[in-house]
Amino acid sequence: MIRISFICITLFFSSAIFSQNITGNWEGALQLQGNEIPIVFHISKDSTGKLTATFDSPKQKAYNLACSDVMLKEDSMMIIMQIIKGHYSGKLSEKNKRLTGTWNQSGSTFPLTMTKTSDVTTIKEIKRLQTPKPPFPYKSEEVEYDNADKSIHFGATFTVPLPNPNVNYLRAPVYPTVLLITGSGKQDRDETILGHKPFTVIADYLTRQGIAVLRVDDRDMGKTTGNFNTSTSADFAKDVEAGIDYLKRREDVDVNSIGLIGHSEGGMIAPMVAVKRRDINFIILLAGPGVKTSELLEQQSVDIMASLGIPNNNLEQYRLLYRQLISTIANEPDSVKAFDNSIAIFNNWQKGKSEAVVKRTTNVSDEKSKSVFLKEFIQQLSSPWYNYFIKFDPADYLSRVDCPVLALNGSKDIQVASKQNLDAIKMALEKNNNKNFKTMEMPGLNHLFQHCKKCSVEEYGDLEETFDTVTLKIISDWIKTERFN
Repeated sequence: MIRISFICITLFFSSAIFSQNITGNWEGALQLQGNEIPIVFHISKDSTGKLTATFDSPKQKAYNLACSDVMLKEDSMMIIMQIIKGHYSGKLSEKNKRLTGTWNQSGSTFPLTMTKTSDVTTIKEIKRLQTPKPPFPYKSEEVEYDNADKSIHFGATFTVPLPNPNVNYLRAPVYPTVLLITGSGKQDRDETILGHKPFTVIADYLTRQGIAVLRVDDRDMGKTTGNFNTSTSADFAKDVEAGIDYLKRREDVDVNSIGLIGHSEGGMIAPMVAVKRRDINFIILLAGPGVKTSELLEQQSVDIMASLGIPNNNLEQYRLLYRQLISTIANEPDSVKAFDNSIAIFNNWQKGKSEAVVKRTTNVSDEKSKSVFLKEFIQQLSSPWYNYFIKFDPADYLSRVDCPVLALNGSKDIQVASKQNLDAIKMALEKNNNKNFKTMEMPGLNHLFQHCKKCSVEEYGDLEETFDTVTLKIISDWIKTERFN
């Protein structure tokens, strides 16, 4: 459930005077709050001589991100990052081997120097063997639609099976259909992460099995409009409703068999929509939360730190601090008071603990780093999304869901702990006397439903597998037959 964001870059320039000198690899590193984030540009020419580029963020395991254009004006270079509403600007020097400038993002500015390390462009090969490639044995359609009040325009992909040529239909066939709901953080319709496109893989598999699929760009992503930064899970639930309304207008959708598949936060949103609307016939929760989200985030923080090798006794000490901070900050709207209260909590927690334990769990070593740690904590919790999320209890909705439910979670998930949340989902559904549900723990799988080795967040991008095929079959079989039992 952790929000993982990646820097995606689009390059725009206005002249090609120095183009013969800049092709190759360029490397630099952003210094962000004591962390070094390496940046690599791969600049080359296409068959027409036009400059093109791709981008890597190796520490984030993000490679070969496409850039739209590359141009120069005299000795100046401008890099515009449309997807993150930022830009980079700098000047070439030292025979065009160095680019000195600044990185601007979300109102913050950081120095960034890029150095040319090779005249030959080298691209890291990332194997994503499950990502489907055309031609497809089904129809894939780019679609657009608006919500009811026309305030948000959505971009999406709809995949639908082709009619069986050996069947004489009395009327055009209709298909069971699912709408995919992304996890937390601003996501594209494929839920792209670290080169993986899990929603593309899911849509491809299900459509080949006779199930139509709609996957949609989140707000302010791709072709979808709207302000993501001021939105909450409740707003995203309304976006899902707009998608359902669109599906019900299509002649190839079986309106009596429309379901939702939500991953992570999407698994929280699906029950919200299912409770409100009677036209949702089933929901599937992939690593969806069942416990209060404050408890979920507490466990998530501990599990992620454990995956980094921090000793268990240190983790339990940190858990107490995290729990107190979350409770205090979430219930204090005044940021100044929240900071003062947090300082008092931290100081009291710090008493009697070694410097090594404090540093290992919080990265705090002095008063300055303590202030940074707590201000970042408060800033994160003060966002509209986080403020809504931290107070959410999935049981409030799960206990009112009466349509068929399939809940799946990987046994190695460190973002939404499997047993804790599956047990809570089961308990909430039983409270409503819902007889048609199934919960399953998938052995050896992480939060993205990959077979993992280290089972850390950092490993997601290292794994070739995008989504476990056994889980895909379980989903498909349940939609087609088991949910009716």
